[in-house]
Amino acid sequence: MPAGIGMVTLSVMLSTTSMLTDHYELTMVQAAMGSGTAFRRSVFELFPRRLPEGRRYGVVAGTGRALDAIERFRFDDETISFLAGHQIVDDEVAQWLSGYRFTGDVWGYPDGELYFPGSPIMVVEGSFAEAVILETVLLSIFNYDSAVASAASRMTAMAGDRPCIEMGSRRTNEWSAVTAARAAYIAGFASTSNLEAGRTFGVPTAGTAAHSFTLLHDSEEDAFKAQIAALGTNTTLLVDTYDVAEAVTKGVELTNGRLGAVRLDSGDLLTQAVDVRRLLDSLGAVNTRIIVTSDLDEYQIAALRAAPVNGYGVGTTLVTGSGAPTCGFVYKLVSRADSDDPGAPLLPVAKKSANKGSIGGRKSAMRRLDANGIAEAEVIGVGAEPQPDRDDRILLKHLVRDGEIIGREPLSVARARHFASRAELPSAAFKMSKGYPAIVTVMLDAEGDQTFNPYAPEK
Repeated sequence: MPAGIGMVTLSVMLSTTSMLTDHYELTMVQAAMGSGTAFRRSVFELFPRRLPEGRRYGVVAGTGRALDAIERFRFDDETISFLAGHQIVDDEVAQWLSGYRFTGDVWGYPDGELYFPGSPIMVVEGSFAEAVILETVLLSIFNYDSAVASAASRMTAMAGDRPCIEMGSRRTNEWSAVTAARAAYIAGFASTSNLEAGRTFGVPTAGTAAHSFTLLHDSEEDAFKAQIAALGTNTTLLVDTYDVAEAVTKGVELTNGRLGAVRLDSGDLLTQAVDVRRLLDSLGAVNTRIIVTSDLDEYQIAALRAAPVNGYGVGTTLVTGSGAPTCGFVYKLVSRADSDDPGAPLLPVAKKSANKGSIGGRKSAMRRLDANGIAEAEVIGVGAEPQPDRDDRILLKHLVRDGEIIGREPLSVARARHFASRAELPSAAFKMSKGYPAIVTVMLDAEGDQTFNPYAPEK
């Protein structure tokens, strides 16, 4: 790659999101302009047909980033020049793109909310042309961010009150690392090692030292002295470079028993944690914490709940969705007008493809709760909004009105929402064995009657 190309590309990505799309989005617009259908009022929905195999719930993450992407979806002169120069669009489409700005409405599940099969996570209404070209960027955001958040939620549920630290930056690409940290924080992680996530999204950051720092020095003691001098006695010392017991003893000695924490990054973590806790207590360092890392996932965190562990650092499995690196979300046209007339009624449209069908008509969604506030069902209305009773909670929020972003919120709100939504789940949702969705999806027709549900799991 010629020098400087990477930085130029990065600059373009940060200033506009319009090229984070697939070629065929623009060829569809061009063909629709030719047929006179490009500006018919249309409704698209982003939804999952199912959860990843064996998962009992999913977590929505990426809504805030999607709003930013919609706002920055513009075609500047350089972008138009590229598209026209490569014969991707003709002059008419290029002219339209040069003034593109999404002017429609968007409703969606906010960051931190849970989702289930069929949940209409985002509903986009506008002309066909202006809505269809958002497909790829929205799917790329939600499919990855929600996969990470769903894995993170399972991990923090197993960790309980013990903090989880996101440290997967070196196990994914540089920008996925930043967005993974955001998604993990929404789902309960306490902090991240990624500084850009701290700068861009305000996620708390943390970090101390790696094995290379110990190996740099003539002795482990010299390395520990340098770290303590720089970071104070409350730092976390990595103690498995050589001999764990000797390192723990030396760390306690150098801090006069006030060492903040030790980190174990290899071996049998359960056995080591028990041995290290016993050693720390014998040395009088009863307040020194034990942090464990080393390719942890939700199953290992669950297995370590009985161990004297105070926190977990998670990397690879988190940023790869712990076995489910994508959510399988799709973006489908569900309603469209039969003319360009602004008052033309919307007609439901649907795919009939085997195993890939869709349900026509605009959707609404609410979570049905029992008298104790425990979730019982994901209720999806087709063609009309069902009326909630006192135990139902409306899920779709108005996020964009006439092209104006109205749904932004602090990350702290999304994080609190996730904890509250997760607390509504029945206890079976937190079994680590494979199972069916924690609650059923119920489809209601325009009259409020239960109708065919293609998202019901096969039992």
